[in-house]
Amino acid sequence: MRNNIRIITEVELRRAVKLDLTSVDVIEHAFTSLALGDVAMPPILSMRLPDVNGEVDVKTAYIPGCDGFAIKISPGFFNNPQLGLPSLNGLMVLFSATTGLVKTVFLDNGYLTEIRTAAAGAVAARHLAPQKVDTAGVIGTGVQARLQIEAAHLVRPFKRVLVYGRDPAKAEACAKDIAESLLIEAVPTADPAALVASSQLVVTTTPATEPILMAEWLHPGLHITAMGSDQVDKNEIDPAALLAADAYVCDRVSQCRDLGELRSALAAGLWAQADPVELGHVIAGTATGRQNETDITICDLTGTGAQDTAIATHVDAALGSGGTIIST
Repeated sequence: MRNNIRIITEVELRRAVKLDLTSVDVIEHAFTSLALGDVAMPPILSMRLPDVNGEVDVKTAYIPGCDGFAIKISPGFFNNPQLGLPSLNGLMVLFSATTGLVKTVFLDNGYLTEIRTAAAGAVAARHLAPQKVDTAGVIGTGVQARLQIEAAHLVRPFKRVLVYGRDPAKAEACAKDIAESLLIEAVPTADPAALVASSQLVVTTTPATEPILMAEWLHPGLHITAMGSDQVDKNEIDPAALLAADAYVCDRVSQCRDLGELRSALAAGLWAQADPVELGHVIAGTATGRQNETDITICDLTGTGAQDTAIATHVDAALGSGGTIIST
């Protein structure tokens, strides 16, 4: 018996899949499933290629109730823009959860990762940011900076965005794109401390290896989503900030301990208390996140295989009969 495999290209995916509240809800469900303990999710397979400023991550998870499970290969080669190429690419393969046969290959060049990562930021904002957000800030100027702000705006429709980047021209371009996309005020700033001081919601989206957001900048009513630290040498948030926050929440504690902001706090000898709570438990109501509008909250997102399986199975169902079929 032959197995039919569907091939979906990035062009097809961009036509069919958008960053919207449906995508946010799909990823929120993945967090809840992860918290309930039913998900089988091995550690991330990660490989660094320092000679070429590159890295490759492989993530997967099985979520009971899903028709399939995804395996994602995600390279990031950060010198590529100098060659006129994107930094991120990759693909996802969706397997049948019943037979293990390949169902669909998503040649998405990282697009589904972009969507699910931004949607995870929206989930964090939905459950941890203050109810009223007038100004949001983003530290970073890449694709994910734009998408994280777009996603956060879905759940906290703020009126103003501040953008900080090391390259003022890139910060200006990022702010321009955000303003045109969301039809709100978006302005670049040369002062990250001032950005944090003026914002109720801040997202960090950089490959920084030294803190770019300091503990002394924290203020009542602030929420921070840190999503850039996903390798052993990365660190965006001053480790002291994790202890100063009223609630520090991880997407997956084991991953944050090895790859996220928690790793840096442990390495500095600052984190000696019990493990932080996970976002899925906050969503499910089995752990405490923000308790009032003056709390300071931080969410550490390293990205999980559960998110990849969730978005892949959702998209596979939503696309119906689209794509190219090959038989093997």
